[in-house]
Amino acid sequence: MANAAADGTVLLFGSVGPLTIAPHLMKLPYDPFKDLAPVSGGVNFPNVLVVHKGAGVKTLAEFVQLSKKKPGSVEFASTGAGSASHLAGELFNQRAGIDMTHIPYKGGAPALQDLLGERVTSYFAAPPTAMPHVEAGKLIPLATTGLTRPAYLPNIPTVAESGFPGFEALNWYAFVAPGKTPAPLLERWNQEIVKVLNDPGVKEALNKHGLSPQPTTRAELTAFMKKESAQWAATIKERKITAD
Repeated sequence: MANAAADGTVLLFGSVGPLTIAPHLMKLPYDPFKDLAPVSGGVNFPNVLVVHKGAGVKTLAEFVQLSKKKPGSVEFASTGAGSASHLAGELFNQRAGIDMTHIPYKGGAPALQDLLGERVTSYFAAPPTAMPHVEAGKLIPLATTGLTRPAYLPNIPTVAESGFPGFEALNWYAFVAPGKTPAPLLERWNQEIVKVLNDPGVKEALNKHGLSPQPTTRAELTAFMKKESAQWAATIKERKITAD
């Protein structure tokens, strides 16, 4: 994408990982702030921190208490080293002053399988993955990782409102273009994308799939990406995270 023709015919629906996490974990052949041009935010969704029933906790406060009582014995699963679910757990380690042990998996399916089998304590899961098991009574939801409760999960508190103000660890996707794409083309794409994301029918359809529309101006997307990049850079450095 960074090397594609800058003529407005190609867009990338990029995610938090390659745009703001990976640059701090490994050497990349592109710079997301120089080689790509922001167009508009797309969608976002929080993770939901879930535990198995045998964990013996029902609230985030109880989970933190358990983690402090038994440092290192409480595990959290992720979809892989350097993934959004991994970084959410490490950010929570940092903010809560605890030391959960990270257990990386190759994707969400094996992570969820081991959580259901009570082989790991917790998992910062995508809501569509976790909620069917919550509704079936097999998992206990403790908190979501956005600043506010999403419309489709109104009864689960956020980490931010549970004693950790400002905590935010979103999964998000945004539209970007090759870095040298002319501004008039980028603005036209922004107008059209924002129009679609603000459509009531589109909003309803996205919410049904656990996604919140995130239409932005180009400047708002740049500011958001810079904030995300700074947060994950600091977390990766402090927690000594590697991509291995």
